[in-house]
Amino acid sequence: MEPVSLSVTSTAFAEGEYIPAKYTCDGININPPLDVEGIPSETQSLALIVDDPDAPMGTWVHWVVWNIPVSKHIAENHIPGEEGMNDFHQLHYGGPCPPGGTHRYFFKIYALDTTLKLPSGTNKTQLENAMHGHIVGYGALMGLYSRMR
Repeated sequence: MEPVSLSVTSTAFAEGEYIPAKYTCDGININPPLDVEGIPSETQSLALIVDDPDAPMGTWVHWVVWNIPVSKHIAENHIPGEEGMNDFHQLHYGGPCPPGGTHRYFFKIYALDTTLKLPSGTNKTQLENAMHGHIVGYGALMGLYSRMR
């Protein structure tokens, strides 16, 4: 069954717009608020992956979170579930911090028909493997950031 489309928005920035510095390494480096609409009734938990496909050495992972209770809102500066390892080798949100140019940052929300039993330190690939076959909804919000603008 194909996952339903979720609407992911933020009061901090709109789709395709610049992410305020507050949510980056140039600010206080906290996660922005996110709102999710269209969550299917069979959803048992949410997962969140934030990544940058424009990084020079390949996609850079900024945040990995799973077992987020089903909710239409993820608050600013809040750990909504269990956190995994990002590419900064940290178990928490690492905001946009591109080495140069303008990069795209994707805030991807997955609605899952289960909760996941994963160890601390789980990375993006391990989370994606664990979610396989359990995704009932998916949506993403893309924001831009440049340290040179």
